[in-house]
Amino acid sequence: MSPFELGVAAILLVFVLIAARMPVAFVMLVVGVGGYAYHISLDAALSIASSTIYSTFASYSLIVVPLFVWMGYIAYHSGISRRIYDATYKVVGRLPAGLALATIGASTAFGAICGSTTATAATMSSVAVPEMRRYSYDRSLATSVVASSAILGVMIPPSVIFIIYGIATGESIAKLFLAGIIPGILLMGLFMLVTWIRAVRNPALAPAGPEVDLKGKIRAVAKGGVEVIIIFFVVIGGLFLGYFTPTEAGGVGAAATLAVALIRRQLNWTGFINSLRDSIRISAMIMFLVAAATVFGRFLAVTNIPTTMAVWAGDLPVHPVAVLAIILLIYLLLGCFIDALALILLTIPIFYPVAVHLGFDPIWFGVIIVLVVGMGVITPPVGANVYVVAGIVKDTPVVTIFRGVWPYLLSIILCIAILTLFPQLALFLPDLFKQ
Repeated sequence: MSPFELGVAAILLVFVLIAARMPVAFVMLVVGVGGYAYHISLDAALSIASSTIYSTFASYSLIVVPLFVWMGYIAYHSGISRRIYDATYKVVGRLPAGLALATIGASTAFGAICGSTTATAATMSSVAVPEMRRYSYDRSLATSVVASSAILGVMIPPSVIFIIYGIATGESIAKLFLAGIIPGILLMGLFMLVTWIRAVRNPALAPAGPEVDLKGKIRAVAKGGVEVIIIFFVVIGGLFLGYFTPTEAGGVGAAATLAVALIRRQLNWTGFINSLRDSIRISAMIMFLVAAATVFGRFLAVTNIPTTMAVWAGDLPVHPVAVLAIILLIYLLLGCFIDALALILLTIPIFYPVAVHLGFDPIWFGVIIVLVVGMGVITPPVGANVYVVAGIVKDTPVVTIFRGVWPYLLSIILCIAILTLFPQLALFLPDLFKQ
């Protein structure tokens, strides 16, 4: 069996085992070690596995992951997320579908201090859905808005998925953060537009909320919005201006969020312990997934699959955008069955060289990939965000939520099309930062 054939067989085996509901991290680790042992030697495979797992958990650059994850959980357990929602709710609540628009805006703002789509979904489910239900919002619309708008948590920096993409490809995390800002705002606008149109066409789906005077709006923004703006600009501004590295930005962000929570006296001891526990659990899962994907990626490298695929795609007699469309379709289909983070780690060793070989900007490609894998968290049968929302909103079936997400899926597809036609929307800020 040639190295290329071995690599193809290993990839097929990975998808078979994942389809059999085996944990993705263990599948990539076992297949990677087994393939390396078959192709090179057992001693080399065990050496690669042990050194990779140790270096991953000891990696200075990966410390940023638990720091940004903790930052989000501090915000959740200290009530910052509720104040964000209250501020946006009082500003736009009187519009058609005002509470849903407030949810989208709050998800965007919470994403600026969180970086996790599932954490955003869990937070907004407990904060926003009860309010929308109180004003007789349609169940499908209320829950699907929360599940879909949580995607904005990985577009607006800081984003865990951007961090993992940057580490896996060697691209600048700071530039990836910058590249996600305008597409994130664009996607927020598309989500708001489609929600508003639905409410205008059928007012019974999302009745307008109560009117709040200007003084009340200013007071709500001052109470719930200023602290988020301060945290965002301290962390992201300091990172972009070169005052600290991405890892240091994670530490500054966690410290700033903790300071705000303590100053407001809204983080008790139980909440503090729970934020640490949740962060450790999520971070350990991410770190092990990264380590397993690295082992599998090193095995693929020795089979020459990435290089072969890149050359093959470059020689196809079609426009590069057509190849990109095929890659995105593959991501969309796989995203229906594989978690977003695992999918990126599994496929980047294959598709990143292809994209670079075709002449696509790797920073822009990262934004597109984050968008398309974001679709996977709201598409059946996996749809992690949908199950998170259903787990918190106990009386709404999963099918009801899935039924309501299709307008937001179309919005993401439209956003990808716009970014493909106008890539500078993603590259403007990174290019400005480079200058």
